[in-house]
Amino acid sequence: MGGACGYGNLYSQGYGTRTAALSTALFNDGASCGQCYKIACDRKRANPMFCKPGITVTVTATNFCPPNYELPSDKGGWCNPPRAHFDMAQPAWEKIGIYSGGIIPVMYKRVPCVKRGGVRFTINGHDYFNLVLVANVAAAGSIKSMDVKTSNSNNWIPMARNWGANWHSLAYLTGQMLSFRVTDTDGQTLEFTNVVPQGWKFGQTFATKLQFK
Repeated sequence: MGGACGYGNLYSQGYGTRTAALSTALFNDGASCGQCYKIACDRKRANPMFCKPGITVTVTATNFCPPNYELPSDKGGWCNPPRAHFDMAQPAWEKIGIYSGGIIPVMYKRVPCVKRGGVRFTINGHDYFNLVLVANVAAAGSIKSMDVKTSNSNNWIPMARNWGANWHSLAYLTGQMLSFRVTDTDGQTLEFTNVVPQGWKFGQTFATKLQFK
């Protein structure tokens, strides 16, 4: 639950237990939040006692696995750069490995995310600091850039990644009808017109019917 991408309750957000924390090499300072990876035990390198060969599991990146520079990367410092490492939720891990094995060599590849419904926006923060969480993103899963526009303006205001999947704007947007323009890391751009109604309150989530393909 929770985690460095900022998705909060992973169940209510639809991510469930098919999630993983990414090592420094994969996390990319939060730019990888929301990406999906298909993972399998590498039976050529793994101890056969702990491997479930031929089975894959697809996880969404929802957290960061921090490095531990006190320990070598092959003995305890599993998330140290430049090692690619997935610290997986236990139910996801148990699809491909035997729990007592603890750590197994894997094969992995990034895959398009499949999500139910449209992209969701949650607005937190306060006046002049709008923190917008972008969740339930299909396809690339991760966001490259984002802008916001009020209903009484024609100008898009660039937003900046604050942490994880949270983007912020320092403009005064409180209570105004809002649109978002979002570009994913594959370069697809969607405009979510007037997705936030007038009179919105901080803490609210707004679901859309638009989704990346």
